[in-house]
Amino acid sequence: MIDLGRLRALHAVASYKTVLAAGQALHCTPSAVSQQLAKLERETGTTLVEKDGRGLRLTEAGRLLAQHAERVLATVDEAEAALAAHRDTVTGRLTVAAFATACRALLPWALHRLASEHPQLSTGLIEVNPHEGLEALHRGHVDLAVLDDWPEVALHYPAGIAHVELGWDTADLIVPSGHRLTGSTTLAKCRDERWIAAKMGDICHEWLVRVQPGVQPDFHVVEFETQLTLIAAGLGVAVIPRLGRPTLPEGVRVVRLTPEPRRKIVIAWREAAAARPAIKAAERALRSAWAQHR
Repeated sequence: MIDLGRLRALHAVASYKTVLAAGQALHCTPSAVSQQLAKLERETGTTLVEKDGRGLRLTEAGRLLAQHAERVLATVDEAEAALAAHRDTVTGRLTVAAFATACRALLPWALHRLASEHPQLSTGLIEVNPHEGLEALHRGHVDLAVLDDWPEVALHYPAGIAHVELGWDTADLIVPSGHRLTGSTTLAKCRDERWIAAKMGDICHEWLVRVQPGVQPDFHVVEFETQLTLIAAGLGVAVIPRLGRPTLPEGVRVVRLTPEPRRKIVIAWREAAAARPAIKAAERALRSAWAQHR
């Protein structure tokens, strides 16, 4: 019989392409992943991976088994969720993937509530952008994802992923205190500004270049707090959402945009795990955190 842990290792390597990334997703060392793969090869009597430079790549047999592993692991998720629902007890481990401002504004309160109300549940948190969060959720490496979904970008939800709306978050234009713009304005009137944006590949950066075609930001900064310090130094302007926004420093001010940029905040999970009480408890805790924030 094939060991499920070894199947998870093969599935992770197929999903993340490297042993290092697979180990990070599974919260173990790369050597532990390699050991699991070696045991799986002995167990199946088949060569599943081969060296590719400094890394590994799956053989044809490895890719075939990885495809079956995805279905097997999804079935195991369904079985675990059904058993947990039968027990109606919030237990086990729940790992959440969330974007940065949700990690700051929502997850501390939600995870604290889960710990207080369900001491038998252990929790973990991984900060990722929504594309990475959806991928990790789809691959079964996290149990729940909190995502920001800008209508102009529109996330693609893979088959087997359920999602619900938590609410809408609004963004504002932040400018240096002495800036020419005051009150309210439109994005069209800001086209020629010097822009500060998230790093390329981040959904906030994708949104900006969609709504401002041709704009090429001079600064690519992950943290909104750092963006604010650059704005205070007079180096440019940025669109910053209100959720989890740090206290505005001296030297900056808010200019309202019309129409207001908005992003949808979404909770997502695998349909196979929908019956799991921990998923339902986490949704309740996040909705409570959202109401507290609002």
